[in-house]
Amino acid sequence: MSAEKTADMEKPLEKMTVKALREIGKEILEITGVHGMKKEELIVAINEARGTKDEPVQETKEETGKKAGGIKDKPAKKQGVSVSDLKKKIGATKAQRGAAIEVKDKKMATIYKRRISRLKKKSRKAAA
Repeated sequence: MSAEKTADMEKPLEKMTVKALREIGKEILEITGVHGMKKEELIVAINEARGTKDEPVQETKEETGKKAGGIKDKPAKKQGVSVSDLKKKIGATKAQRGAAIEVKDKKMATIYKRRISRLKKKSRKAAA
């Protein structure tokens, strides 16, 4: 083994890259589908195969963004958002867009149109 690989083995799993975790996962025969797993899934699978039940350290979005050079993960799906609440927001946003169109504020009308589109997508996801 090279010096890098031995150094990677000594680091805690949470600090390792996905690439390094996949290398470890490929060496463990009990783990299948390593390339399709996300980092958290790999950590859990490796810990289970090794017999340790350590919980992965959850980082906040700010910490993740700072470490990844400003790139943030997708926001977690919000729990408990009902379709009716989203439809109420859509209705209110449509009213705001109508007012912006009357005042001939093209920029705000475009912004409201995009918000309506995003809210509709959220309502479809919540309904599924």
